[in-house]
Amino acid sequence: MSSLPKPSRFPEYTTLGQKAWRYCFIGFCSMVFLYLIAPVLVVIPLAFNAEPFFTYPIHAFSFRWFEAFFSDVVWRIAIRNSLIVGFSATSIALVLGTLAAIGLNQRSLPCKAFIMAALMSPMIVPVVITAVGMYFFYSTLGIANSLSGIVLAHAALGVPFVITTVTATLAGLDPSLARAARNLGASPMRTFFKVTLPIIWPGLFSGALFAFATSFDEVVVVLFLGGVEQRTIPRQMWTGLREQLSPTILAVAVILIGISVLMLVTLELLRRRNVRMRGIVE
Repeated sequence: MSSLPKPSRFPEYTTLGQKAWRYCFIGFCSMVFLYLIAPVLVVIPLAFNAEPFFTYPIHAFSFRWFEAFFSDVVWRIAIRNSLIVGFSATSIALVLGTLAAIGLNQRSLPCKAFIMAALMSPMIVPVVITAVGMYFFYSTLGIANSLSGIVLAHAALGVPFVITTVTATLAGLDPSLARAARNLGASPMRTFFKVTLPIIWPGLFSGALFAFATSFDEVVVVLFLGGVEQRTIPRQMWTGLREQLSPTILAVAVILIGISVLMLVTLELLRRRNVRMRGIVE
């Protein structure tokens, strides 16, 4: 039985010039991607260098800098602070951002454009300006040099990401589902948890990932609001670059790169699931 011919990537009517343009475009995009990813690829091998130098060539490989990262008390405190701040800020941003997105989804909401602009301002305003304003405001409240102040600040930075993803998910939600649940006697709270939430949870999870990544990677606000005992991983990396240049920082960078890749893969899986739910053919 003869095998079927493999489908061509080009239609039969594609000219030679169009094929050449496609290959040139792919080559150009590949060069741009390599230019953007090259600094990351350079850092990764240096984290496994057995010698305490930031130079090539590498004569011996070792995991000593990863061991130093997990065994150092200062770094363990930074890990603890980053996890506490990250999960706490993400939880607050997820609740507030979801409520704001549901409110903004109402057609009868007055001044919707102004409210949306105000809620999205932490994403637009430079972080330095936001950090200075938060420092003076939190100083009057007495929470400037505390984890609670950093948590509230990071939550404010993460709310716009939650609003964006949840609003995009709500745009594809059929409002007749919620109306049907209300007509059957369900309360607004029960309608949300039984009908709306199971449909929009990929948007909530994506917003939570963005909010957590923003908090886990943020350093400017921590420099203003954090004291010696509130050092997070990014601030400890900043301090290490200024005071003592150690390859341990490169090991931390590799771990953060791995976490970022894992988050991107998760977001892509959620995007594909959302596309399948809507019946969109890519």
